Amino acid sequence: MLSFSHPAAAEPRILCFGDSLTAGYGVASGADYPSLLQQRLREKGFAHRVINAGISGETTAGGLRRLLGLLQQPPTLAIVALGANDGLRGLSTQEMKHNLSEIVRQLKQAGVRPVLAGMRVPPNYGRRYSDEFAAVFTQLAKEHQIPLLPFLLARVAGEATLNLDDGIHPNAAGYRQVLENVWETLHPLLP
Repeated sequence: MLSFSHPAAAEPRILCFGDSLTAGYGVASGADYPSLLQQRLREKGFAHRVINAGISGETTAGGLRRLLGLLQQPPTLAIVALGANDGLRGLSTQEMKHNLSEIVRQLKQAGVRPVLAGMRVPPNYGRRYSDEFAAVFTQLAKEHQIPLLPFLLARVAGEATLNLDDGIHPNAAGYRQVLENVWETLHPLLP
């Protein structure tokens, strides 16, 4: 009987699972944070392969529905950066929390180490909603005992020079800062 080795299968993989902030909406190919993360890993001598599973407009409910397909070949680690579109649409924070909790549970069940990326909504949604929204990520990280990147867009949100004209999506310079935010949380988790 012949057997074939698949060296790529042994390669550790990092799944960047999110929405347009992961997909790289509005920037050139290679300027999104998953592409920059891949470059950083190679520069630092890590053999990890980064998979960009970002879809513009994705909500936590949509992410939950497509997760099973992404786990056919489970990654080593997953950065879960979902929730921004739930917030922009004013969806229930309890429903968002349920969906994110289920995503984390399924990742862990598949042997994947999840990292949760926190998100915030603009203040025009009202302080109560904004506070409840931001608290979901901290609560889930504690409940599931997983690493939390406190705010994916730290030092980017609200900075005109780091965002596209829509004021929501990072530009190429903004994504370089997003990479630093991700790297700060991710680097200590790498073998």
